[in-house]
Amino acid sequence: MTLAKQYDPRAAEPALQTDWDATGLHHFQADDGDRPVYAIDTPPPSVSGHLHLGHVYSYAHADFFARFRRMNGDNVFYPMGFDDNGLPTERLVERLRGVRAVEIGRAAFIRECLAVSEAAERDYEALWRRLGLSIDWRYTYRTIDEESRRIAQWGFLDLLRRGLAYRQQSPTIWCPECRTAIAQAELNDLERQTTFYTLTFGLDEGTLPVATTRPELLPACVAVFVHPDDARYRDLVGRRALVPFFGQDVPILADPAADPRKGTGAVMCCTFGDTADVAWWRAHNLPLIETIDRDGRLTDAAAPFAGLTTEDARREIAAALARRGLLLDAQPLSQTVRVHERCDTPVEYLTSQQWFIRVLDDRQAFLDAGERIAWHPAHMGARYRQWVENLSWDWCISRQRYFGVPFPLWYCADCGEPLLPDQTDLPIDPAEQQPKRPCACGGTEFRPETDVMDTWATSSLTPQIVGRWLSDPALYRRIFPMALRPQAHEIIRTWAFYTIVRSHYHAGELPWTAVAISGWGLAPEGTQKLSKSRGGGPVGPMETLDKHSADAVRYWAAGAGLGRDAVIDEDRIESGDKWVTKLWNVGRFAERFLAGYMPPAETPAGTTTADRWLLARAGQLAAAVTRAFEQYDYATARSEIETFFWRDLADNYLEMAKKRLYDGGEDEEGARFALYHGLLTMLKLLAPLLPHVTDALYRALFAATDGAASIHASAWPRLGNRFDDAAALRAGETLRDIATTVRRFKSERGLSLGAEVSALHVTGGDAALRGATADLLSITRARAVYFDGEGQVAVRIEE
Repeated sequence: MTLAKQYDPRAAEPALQTDWDATGLHHFQADDGDRPVYAIDTPPPSVSGHLHLGHVYSYAHADFFARFRRMNGDNVFYPMGFDDNGLPTERLVERLRGVRAVEIGRAAFIRECLAVSEAAERDYEALWRRLGLSIDWRYTYRTIDEESRRIAQWGFLDLLRRGLAYRQQSPTIWCPECRTAIAQAELNDLERQTTFYTLTFGLDEGTLPVATTRPELLPACVAVFVHPDDARYRDLVGRRALVPFFGQDVPILADPAADPRKGTGAVMCCTFGDTADVAWWRAHNLPLIETIDRDGRLTDAAAPFAGLTTEDARREIAAALARRGLLLDAQPLSQTVRVHERCDTPVEYLTSQQWFIRVLDDRQAFLDAGERIAWHPAHMGARYRQWVENLSWDWCISRQRYFGVPFPLWYCADCGEPLLPDQTDLPIDPAEQQPKRPCACGGTEFRPETDVMDTWATSSLTPQIVGRWLSDPALYRRIFPMALRPQAHEIIRTWAFYTIVRSHYHAGELPWTAVAISGWGLAPEGTQKLSKSRGGGPVGPMETLDKHSADAVRYWAAGAGLGRDAVIDEDRIESGDKWVTKLWNVGRFAERFLAGYMPPAETPAGTTTADRWLLARAGQLAAAVTRAFEQYDYATARSEIETFFWRDLADNYLEMAKKRLYDGGEDEEGARFALYHGLLTMLKLLAPLLPHVTDALYRALFAATDGAASIHASAWPRLGNRFDDAAALRAGETLRDIATTVRRFKSERGLSLGAEVSALHVTGGDAALRGATADLLSITRARAVYFDGEGQVAVRIEE
């Protein structure tokens, strides 16, 4: 194969990808019991919108590790999935199709969800293939497919039978926009401007000022709390207050959670405004008044304001209080509220019947599990610990939605007890299927459970799903526990935590030994995280890949280490283009000297100082890059390779060796040997990051002699001390410094870099430097080089 004058990634990259697929280059060998398995629990992207460059940024990182491990001889298990059940997909369908399930019916809505998710997944797969991810597509799964539903339902039943899952009527976090209960982990904080109202509560003698941002909750007020040490209100504890406008008589109670520095120090407890209200309600056995319904509107308990949204009711009730002289003050306030991460809607706390998985009881076990996992970067382990330590709710896994995995049970119409299916019948849809046996009470009429599982209840089982836990136990034993979980930092509290919970409960083991946490891809302004559901940024990933190349985009993705955010910067992607072009040009230069070249087993006698320096630097590079990849530090690996290529190989060594290579003869052998090993080593080290251009160059220059059909099937370079040469390393640095001095000399005089100079006079240096005459003649274009004297190296240029 002869290298083309110009490298065309638009043609070369798809052609290489097609060949990789056709030859099964990235296939996991399930029947190979000799090699160690390196299994990756790849994030299944949620089907909630268009993928963006932030996804390209983070998903490339997992591929860096997969390719590195594969070249190191591991049997890499690298599947891909699609998280296409649950609320994210439903909201996408609602946006795209302009319909809701309540409008078109459950069955029709699910059909819409399936159609939209299937189309989105085809686009997702096309992008991952174009990026060059070395996925084994034979193991692709969907979280709505039959196997995933079977595993999710089996896992739920396993927890239910062991008392680790339970159903309870209790206050839950509710999203009025999505009309479902959600879990604590799905909350974000949002800053907003609001009003801090000071209201007048009546006393049997006098009044009590109470401050609140939510006057619409007055009809649900069941108590007023003050701090037990607050001298202002100590005499009021145990007395009662009259709620303004609505008139209920409520107790004044003392509790340390009441902040005397906030507002007036007197706090109304309503069922429910926030988690503090829930805690007080439970601790003090207070009554329950439900004034907000599941649509976020006031109930009949709030008459005459029933039917208003909470925002409208807030304004109307504040106005009514003002008209009656019950509003003492209203001041603007910057407030942090808890919102649903999917829609940024402020959540409510409603009483409802929900399914939960116990996590609070086993908090210490989950903390211990986190300590046994290697987090990259290490500080992400602290985020996990902080989340677990601050849990205040068990995990709510039921959702009042439609497109998800159904809970596999029915309720007896006679006694109300749940009836579970046989495990061999899973997966089931209780709304479509009937039990095969009567209830223990003899009843034969059943009501199906209509709630579906939260999408995390399925995706928390991705190790079990990709390992085909129930259908292929042999595969599962081969890959579990998995080696690596790559993911983003904002889902440590969900995906990482929930997966650890499920593996602990179902297997008594860690799900994986290491976690690699990627940062976010940021919009060009550098402040806003890109989001699928919010449009995905100004430039699409496929357009960027087509404009530049997969390798150029991957070059950008390798520029910031794990845990660090990266701004979408086209200049940096263009730097990747330039590196690919320069690599190709170096390959074309080397082709005339390496075509058909079989290097001897031992270093030839005719090597110069520059040859030995390049070989020693290649040995250093291999050790440094290997160490970086083993530490999941691909950014350092890229930096080391880039420095070697530009500073050592392209800018200096090739200029030192060029004359000998062109002249031929005995002096050429050492240069060919060094160029062969230096370039081959660097290409292999670079292959996990830039897999396309490195493979194209390898196939043309090295496949016949190195012995592999693709660079990705070749052995990782571990040179050890084969080319160690401390003297050559020192001399090589000096040679590079001398070359820089001569270039500066020419530039200052307006001479071209290829212009000759009469002579170089080099003072000082050791024997290795003094043996580099040919190298200096080549790189400086000097007609003569003279060495004299001892001590520190100095150069005098004779023009």
